[in-house]
Amino acid sequence: MAVYTDITETDLKHFLAQYDVGELTSYKGIAEGVENTNFLLHTTKDPLILTLYEKRVEKSDLPFFLGLMQHLSERGLSCPLPLPRWDGELLGELSDRPAALISFLEGMWLRKPEAKHCREVGKALAGMHIAGEGFEIKRPNALSLEGWKVLWEKSAERADEVETGLEQEITAELAFLEAHWPKNLPAGVIHADLFQDNVFFLGDGLSGLIDFYFACNDLLAYDVSICLNAWCFEKDGSYNVTKGSALLEGYCSVRPLSAEERDALPVLSRGSALRFFLTRLYDWLTTPEGALVVKKDPLEYLRKLRFHRHISSVAEYAPAIEVAS
Repeated sequence: MAVYTDITETDLKHFLAQYDVGELTSYKGIAEGVENTNFLLHTTKDPLILTLYEKRVEKSDLPFFLGLMQHLSERGLSCPLPLPRWDGELLGELSDRPAALISFLEGMWLRKPEAKHCREVGKALAGMHIAGEGFEIKRPNALSLEGWKVLWEKSAERADEVETGLEQEITAELAFLEAHWPKNLPAGVIHADLFQDNVFFLGDGLSGLIDFYFACNDLLAYDVSICLNAWCFEKDGSYNVTKGSALLEGYCSVRPLSAEERDALPVLSRGSALRFFLTRLYDWLTTPEGALVVKKDPLEYLRKLRFHRHISSVAEYAPAIEVAS
């Protein structure tokens, strides 16, 4: 979430008149995140999230994102729902951007998650993978191997401005992943961005998942690797094996990983670390000054990538995890 596009109160009130949401009482921008423009709205009925979809999001993808939230909710996953306009459409336009109103999900994201929270995240991710079965709209992952190459081509020449030797290191990493990327693993709908700020808790209970705007069809275990990277490292860059064990055990308690998925997890984790390094690097180098957005340090994910290079088996992530039959 972020604020790239400003809106006026007059335009917003005109936009809201197309919905059964009451009268606007206040609104404010949400600065966290890097993709779309988001505002928290308060009305005489309910709080809402207004999302303006920025240029990186293809308008043709929006039926997938909005339909997926409906599909998951109907199958018991707690997540925000897009609100229909009076004419039944889920998508409108505001400030020359496609825009949608999304229901507000109660809860807060955790700044300092513990192992018990990681276990709940693992369970919720597995629950989402199961709930996503049967969703008919397909969306390939634009940020997999081919997408990484495109991002790298846009950043490679300036990469050594961030750290000396980076251009050579990442070029070699891409070649390795292309040669070793797993195939024929279970696939389906993945969240692809389940960071701490996309998971809400009420107390120690997980209240829901948000921000499905990277969701796509890909390997389910790749989604698990994204969560390992997002939830199981400390601020000093060290991997927390207690958190990693809890997350994987939580996931497997709902949807056991196959032996093939477990064997692939070190390579998948290298790939997901590279994916977030590359998008952060691109944003770091290209985000214009003055944008109300928090730029994220790409070197955080470079350190994680280097860690995964030394992992040879899932037991190093979670020593006590049982091997699925």
